[in-house]
Amino acid sequence: MRKSKHILVIIPTYNEVENIRKIIPAVMKQDPRIEVLVVDDNSPDGTGVVVETMKEENPKLHLIKRAGKQGLGTAYVTGFRWALKQDYDLIMEMDADFSHNPKELPKFFKYAENVDLVIGSRYIHGLNVVNWHFTRLMLSYSANIYTRLVTRLPIKDATSGFKCFRREVLESMDMDAVHSDGYAFQIEMAFKAWKKGFRLKEVPIVFVDRTEGISKMSGSIISEAAWVVWKLLFLSLFGRLK
Repeated sequence: MRKSKHILVIIPTYNEVENIRKIIPAVMKQDPRIEVLVVDDNSPDGTGVVVETMKEENPKLHLIKRAGKQGLGTAYVTGFRWALKQDYDLIMEMDADFSHNPKELPKFFKYAENVDLVIGSRYIHGLNVVNWHFTRLMLSYSANIYTRLVTRLPIKDATSGFKCFRREVLESMDMDAVHSDGYAFQIEMAFKAWKKGFRLKEVPIVFVDRTEGISKMSGSIISEAAWVVWKLLFLSLFGRLK
């Protein structure tokens, strides 16, 4: 890869109008190489309209509008496909609601010089989560223990949505074979990268729950993750992981 890497930060949105005006400039100020792609699922609150207006004054801001709410996993796959058609070397996932601190971004880019996938971990040094209800915290933490036990994936926060991929990782994957969402999507991407022999690195982050907007977490997201780990394990065992 060239020394001066092109960086894309993908931010999926659905009803994030309270946050989107602030998160985009906060992300871009971290590094002059950063461009942002917002993938908006036709937010009823006008998030996409706000991004469209901001985009007119910022050539480093991009927007994909989708017809309706289709889920986090497909939003990222849409963003990945778009990124791979462009000249980006590093492709980043992050949330729109400031639960992922934009100030952490330079740390990801630094580690990406030597590894292929950098994962922001809430659990590498204790439990670094702020403002989560105890039940939700335990569900997330237990899901990661469960994932490690089933798949042997050697990371502590497989469900993290704060990730930086080198483009080679995404190029190696068949995006048509990615169908999971939420926690399961994050597990799937990390597991496939590991099984394909790419170098993974967890870096500690502090996850702060959103202060504006509504959480997208649901019981179906958690239950999907519970069975997807077994699916990934068996696909790997039978040499069918794409």
